[in-house]
Amino acid sequence: MDEMSKLTPRQIVVELDKYVIGQDKAKRSVAIALRNRWRRQNVSGVLREEIMPNNIILIGPTGVGKTEIARRLSRLANAPFIKVEASKFTEVGYVGRDVESIIRDLTDLAVAMVRSEKTATVQEQAEQMANERLLDILFPPPKSRRTEAASAEGEEENEKPAAQKMVNPADILEVEERHRRTREKMRQQLMDGKLEDRYVELDVPAEGFPMMQVISPIGVEELGVNLQDLMGNMFPKKTKRRKMTVAEARKYLTQEEAQKLIDMDQAVKEAISRVENSGIVFLDEIDKIAGEKSQVGPDVSREGVQRDLLPVVEGTNVFTKYGMVKTDHVLFIASGAFHVSKPSDLIPELQGRFPIRVELNSLTAGDFVRILTEPQNALIKQYTAMLGTENVDIKFTPEAIKEIARIAFEVNERTENIGARRLHTVMTALLEDILFEVPDSKIGKIEITAELVSERLKEIVEDEDLSRYIL
Repeated sequence: MDEMSKLTPRQIVVELDKYVIGQDKAKRSVAIALRNRWRRQNVSGVLREEIMPNNIILIGPTGVGKTEIARRLSRLANAPFIKVEASKFTEVGYVGRDVESIIRDLTDLAVAMVRSEKTATVQEQAEQMANERLLDILFPPPKSRRTEAASAEGEEENEKPAAQKMVNPADILEVEERHRRTREKMRQQLMDGKLEDRYVELDVPAEGFPMMQVISPIGVEELGVNLQDLMGNMFPKKTKRRKMTVAEARKYLTQEEAQKLIDMDQAVKEAISRVENSGIVFLDEIDKIAGEKSQVGPDVSREGVQRDLLPVVEGTNVFTKYGMVKTDHVLFIASGAFHVSKPSDLIPELQGRFPIRVELNSLTAGDFVRILTEPQNALIKQYTAMLGTENVDIKFTPEAIKEIARIAFEVNERTENIGARRLHTVMTALLEDILFEVPDSKIGKIEITAELVSERLKEIVEDEDLSRYIL
């Protein structure tokens, strides 16, 4: 919630603009929804629990930025985020995934996120502790300082009467001081990286219970409990001796020490709180479960999926292996093309849980030009960076970029409209020969002009049947 509190709706839109071109209405809606979550957290009293999230349905053809908006939004909020396809779920009684598994998966992601954050905070301390353990392995402390001091007297000492076998304290101090000096020298060598390639032996956990792999993954998942941990607590953990370099051992020991420093009970509580208060579920292809219930075919349970989904969206308690998770304040963002069906085809109860509906616009040739150049992860920038690894400087003229955008738009109009994804196929077809030949050629600079684009893609664009398969 800290990251979210820093961003106003206007700032959220500015951040989304870095990756998603256009779709201002959709950006405004999700920005307001995100800010409203922070506002609810700052409402005092019992009213806070009564404020429900305004779930959103994004309506628009594929490839216009629906998924990207939701994904970038979750990163801005540093919130647990999961993308699922509604068509993967079936109603209770049919073979398929249970809708409650969405929340279980989201909770798993949140726990991993919190664990990763807490590991980063104790990383330095864990490395220090790992180095101490490495020193103990490389230069073990004497089993008994008193015994070592006594043995320094020689074998003749053992022949003395018992009354004369008293160990001199000075000898003990000398042994301890010698051990300390040697250990410090070795510590310095370890810090200087002089021992990285030396081999040490570690006891690592042996993989156990391979029979768990034969159980149906759906059955294990829906139980919501970690059977591996359950069985692990019933039987002693097996370890095996493994030889590895100091560098490898340090990484392993650092992870081990970091886990000891983390309070997992507290981490799980924090993760569940994040899911309940800032979790985001992106339900893709929700239009595939809309429409009337048919009597035949694979869509026999469409309405059933909606009815199973309803309590999760409405607010319920889901049992996970970490405990109960409330879904009352989880934000659900649904999306669909709605070519065949329409949002009103959803059951009325589910419609009521998605009060905000935003229609996204189809992309124009002008939008394609901006998508190719403006975002931080623009395709032109990606190909420039990749060819840069081969010491090739590739330049696209403004006219060439416009021509690529025009061709992508034209193919979308003539064949299936797949939005911005068409740019990937066009760019791949355009640069295929270059990407193949570059490693073996001595070319240092390449300029992509409009004429070159037209020439390379002319045959494909003109042959409509061919473009259906290639583009």
